[in-house]
Amino acid sequence: MTVSDWTERYQGAVMNTFGTPQGVLVRGEGAYVWDADGTKYLDLLGGIAVNALGHGHPAILDAVTQQLGTLGHISNFFTSKPQVELAEKLLDLIGHEGRVFFTNSGTEANEAAFKATRRTGRTRIVVAEGSFHGRTMGALALTSKEAYRAPFEPLPGDVSWVPYGDTAALEAAVDDTVAAVLLEPIQGEAGVVVPPDGYLQAAREITSKQGALLWLDEVQTGMGRSGAWFAHTESGIVPDLVTVAKGLGGGIPIGACIALGDAGQLLQPGNHGTTFGGNPVATAAALAVIATIESDGLLDNARKIGDIFRDGLASHPLVAETTGRGLLVGVVLTEPVTADVQKAALAAGLIINNATPTRLRLAPPLILTVEQAEGAVATLTQILDEVMA
Repeated sequence: MTVSDWTERYQGAVMNTFGTPQGVLVRGEGAYVWDADGTKYLDLLGGIAVNALGHGHPAILDAVTQQLGTLGHISNFFTSKPQVELAEKLLDLIGHEGRVFFTNSGTEANEAAFKATRRTGRTRIVVAEGSFHGRTMGALALTSKEAYRAPFEPLPGDVSWVPYGDTAALEAAVDDTVAAVLLEPIQGEAGVVVPPDGYLQAAREITSKQGALLWLDEVQTGMGRSGAWFAHTESGIVPDLVTVAKGLGGGIPIGACIALGDAGQLLQPGNHGTTFGGNPVATAAALAVIATIESDGLLDNARKIGDIFRDGLASHPLVAETTGRGLLVGVVLTEPVTADVQKAALAAGLIINNATPTRLRLAPPLILTVEQAEGAVATLTQILDEVMA
């Protein structure tokens, strides 16, 4: 069957929440995927920052196969070795004592963190404009885009919005009624927006002064994407809550709410739960992803390859600037033509994302090679030339 055949079947059977799919993919290997017509693409989006090790990586395949053949699922009346080992590993990577709650996705990790903030006795949450934190009702209440929220209101309230990166606005919004400030270290869905230097440090000082929690959403930026295990670590701060997902499982659904210090005691028996969170197969996959990132030097690779994209595209006359860190790359255009660029890139065999009319987003697998990156830069440069002409 062709891409057209499968698309027609999709439209007859699957809810129309995403519109018409850009294609029908049937297999992947490394940084490449193939569609039902046999067309090959270089995946520069990585399932939206999910496929940290690319497609079909043997480490994930071996871990999942072995674990599924041993113990596939247990209820939350029990624990398993990979669940405990992964919680310990995440706390080791973040470098502080705490507690971990496992989920199936990023939005569920944010739901857990949201519930934890309510255990402070306060209800107000201060969130940045341009943010994206998920689609469930709680996480949606904390997501900036009004078009996402409006059809589902009323949502959980007591949410205040401040401009991202504006320290003065943040300080003015936070008082002793605020339960938490929620920020992305780099805004992903907004198009890879990086805050000014010192912003996260200021957020930590402001929240500490008012007795509020600092909650960092690292669903997209965490687990090596930025060239560090967590994007906030270079700021030198210690947050109270950190949420991760996406790259954690390398394509196997898993998320985590990491609560540090006293915040680790906010949720107690009966306060929250999940059937599939912390599943042995998912946690085994995550351990394999982390081990591979460590053993293959993929944090260094993310920084090196990300710079190839930023440096290679920055000088094009249609590019105002390139942003991001590691392999979370933003390309800001001088004209609102990213939809044209994305469409042309797909036709040329590159999967990229037009996050906004002027911002492209790249989030390829951390295994991407220099040769692949340089080839992609050359192709994108040609596409930018054609769009500008």
